Amino acid sequence: MISWPPATLSAIVEADDLKISPLREDGVTFGTPTWIWCVAVDGDLFVRGYHGASSRWYVAALAHPDGRIHAAGAVFDVTFETAPAELADAIDAAYERKYAKSPYLAPMIASGPRAACLRIVPRRP
Repeated sequence: MISWPPATLSAIVEADDLKISPLREDGVTFGTPTWIWCVAVDGDLFVRGYHGASSRWYVAALAHPDGRIHAAGAVFDVTFETAPAELADAIDAAYERKYAKSPYLAPMIASGPRAACLRIVPRRP
């Protein structure tokens, strides 16, 4: 697995402007960029579907694991992977630290979004 360079990962998480674009059903064209919260845990980048497993971008990312993200002024080709279940508590904690003042925090650490969590991995050029 390829890792994010630490400076790039930090820039993505701190910019808080990540937009996710999984491939569409045709497996060729990218979907409309959707803004989504992101956090870093143990050097990896994670996102959750606010509407759980029914989030459209989440369904698309599972169907076609390659995609793109737009973040920190750049576009990255990525692969989406199901987040390891054993990291769920650490990912919750990262969301709690980063979004402590948001009224949307409680739903993001609820069971639905928690079950719809992906790791975003950079793809080799």
